[in-house]
Amino acid sequence: MGQKFQYDESGNTFLYFVMAFLGLILIPCSYYFWPNPDKPKEKRSGVQCNCDACIVKEDVLKRKEPRKKLKRLAIRIALSLGWILFAFVAYKITQTDYEYANFDPYEILGVPLSASTAEIKKAYRKLSLLYHPDKETGDEKLFMKLTKAYQALTDDTARRNWEKYGNPDGPGAMSFGIALPSWIVDKENSVWVLGLYALVFMIALPTTVGIWWYRSIQYSSDKVLLDTTQLYYYFFHKTPQMQLKRALMVLAASMEFEKGHNSQVQERVSDNLEVPALIKQLPNLNEKNKERPLCFHYSVKARALLHAHLSRMPLPPNTLEIDRQLVIRKSPYLIQEMVTCVSQLIMLAHAGRIGRLPTLDTIESVMKMSPMIVQALWETRSPMMQLPHITEDMQKYFMSKKRQISTVQQFCQMKDEERRNILKGLSDDQYVDVMRVCASMPLIDFKVQCEVLDDEESAVVTAGAIVTVTVTLTRNSMSSLLKGENAAVKSSQALAAAQDDQDEDKENREVDADGNPQQVQNKKPVWQKKKGGGKKPGGKGKNPPQKKNAVVVPAIKAAKNAETPEKSEKPKEMKALPDYDDSDDEGGASDGSMSDSDSGSENQNKEMATSGNEDDDDEWEKCQSRLAKNKERALEGKSKISHPVHCPYFPEVKQEYWWTYVSDRKNKQLVTAPYLVTNLIRVEECQLQFTAPRKPGHYKFTVCLRSDSFMGFDQLREIKLDVQEAKQIEEHPQWEMSDEEEEKEVESEESEYATDDDVDVDEEDEDDD
Repeated sequence: MGQKFQYDESGNTFLYFVMAFLGLILIPCSYYFWPNPDKPKEKRSGVQCNCDACIVKEDVLKRKEPRKKLKRLAIRIALSLGWILFAFVAYKITQTDYEYANFDPYEILGVPLSASTAEIKKAYRKLSLLYHPDKETGDEKLFMKLTKAYQALTDDTARRNWEKYGNPDGPGAMSFGIALPSWIVDKENSVWVLGLYALVFMIALPTTVGIWWYRSIQYSSDKVLLDTTQLYYYFFHKTPQMQLKRALMVLAASMEFEKGHNSQVQERVSDNLEVPALIKQLPNLNEKNKERPLCFHYSVKARALLHAHLSRMPLPPNTLEIDRQLVIRKSPYLIQEMVTCVSQLIMLAHAGRIGRLPTLDTIESVMKMSPMIVQALWETRSPMMQLPHITEDMQKYFMSKKRQISTVQQFCQMKDEERRNILKGLSDDQYVDVMRVCASMPLIDFKVQCEVLDDEESAVVTAGAIVTVTVTLTRNSMSSLLKGENAAVKSSQALAAAQDDQDEDKENREVDADGNPQQVQNKKPVWQKKKGGGKKPGGKGKNPPQKKNAVVVPAIKAAKNAETPEKSEKPKEMKALPDYDDSDDEGGASDGSMSDSDSGSENQNKEMATSGNEDDDDEWEKCQSRLAKNKERALEGKSKISHPVHCPYFPEVKQEYWWTYVSDRKNKQLVTAPYLVTNLIRVEECQLQFTAPRKPGHYKFTVCLRSDSFMGFDQLREIKLDVQEAKQIEEHPQWEMSDEEEEKEVESEESEYATDDDVDVDEEDEDDD
């Protein structure tokens, strides 16, 4: 007979179901929505600037704050109420468990432990009349407890069960039930229950999932419409050599600016008057283009708003200004998608999948649009207009016969008196704003290292090898230049140069033409003195013999020090030098004993073996540490918090990002896909990989660094590759075996191991014996 499941009559087990259900909802929601003080937040304003554009932007951001605060407050109230309900349910469960686990009949009847039977009956009669279910003050649950307590104190069997098992009913049998109240299956409530079930599981849930799925499949992983991505692929494949103005036209044709794809887009009756009037004020808009969708109304309107933004034209505040903010707000993400599309088309063209190869100028034109839109400047404008209170009329002070200042960095490197003299038309407060913004701008230390990973000779590049370019970005601020503290930058450059000199010195010491390791220790001062002496006029007389003496004396001292190993250690570079025998100088050694040179050579061989093992261990540790770093980055994810940008014409707080990639500027080709660095707070490192050319020779590549937020902050670094022929794979000696050796090996294997037949034959021979 099977176990019969019953619904929960008392509602005790139903509380466990409610608590589990609330926990499944509240725990992830609290982790995701509740504010975390350790989580980095975007700063509202990175720089305190009092220019007119910044004040307007602050007002726009403040108007958005109440809605955000109201939303956060509503989420917090809902979560708080949920946790209060969770605590209440947990309290009810603990009370129920306590009542069942601590059954005390004396406490229930309210009599002392020494009460007689008459006192117990009196107390039971009094309480039962009060809590009988038929009475107005009745309580069925409490009345059942009173009856059990009375039985436990008056009935002998019930008393023994209570004393032995803690319950007058005896040992409780294991029962199974459904943690739902019984009213769910009552006939009176069946219609309401089925209606609620159909509403939730057959209408609301499928509708919600369908709407979410329909919206999600329209977007890519970067939250860009797939129709927009397809549009980008079409135009970049159609126009491999795309100029900046046409790239702006393609950007304006994005489906995010069309009302059918984006409900935030507003179409007003006033657009019929305001948009044509705006188009007349904008030259070179090319509004008569007949390409679809470049000729559509939404595309022409977005293009006009982009041109007006880049020209810093004022717009009607309640109509076109709102539309401008929408277009500009979405443009950086769309430009990043455009860069991705162009780089993928280039890789497909290199693989032979498509016929047209987009040029390097196309992808760089797309990248130029991002800082232009963030700073609201055309490419032909001066980067100095990124600073507050700087207008077009003041450019004549930066570009004159006395000075040519074209970048913010050049302006910061000037003396404070000269800067103030150039900006003498500004008030003191305005000049303070300019200096404050300059101090917040980035000063990037851009370092590049090229190597071939997972190879015995990482510095040697062979044809077809995978070249890894490690880019290290160190972000400083322009404040060091404003304060005149160029020593920090110069010292870092000097340290880098000194490190390079030490590396060259080590290489020269390992391979010495004279075979004399002692002279190499002072080799660096020698060539430095020669280089300095060669530049002096009239250095053909007495200076050359003085230089020779300067070379010989330290070399002799080093040789004397090397001959006394008790006083100074033997240089490590001697391990790579050939062995030499000093037996002739010593006058020979006694017969039957090993010479000093032989013992020295053995010690050198041992040291070389140990050093080789140490080098292998170091390379293995570096490889493991590199893999561990990459794993940590993959697990942590990519943060998008770096430093806020001073961009008063951009409607939101913008974080500064950087593109880095390898290019071949001679052939105007992209070599690696651009990598977007979004979390450069202090130091960030990334790796770019590409395949070395198939033909040996000397090649030049350029590692580029481009900002998506600032104009005039791009940097280039050239890398030179000496591509050598790939080494042929040599067959290992253990695989070089002749047919005769293979036959012998087979025979030896057969003689080594005995089969079951051989074992049976041996047992028969033993039985015969």
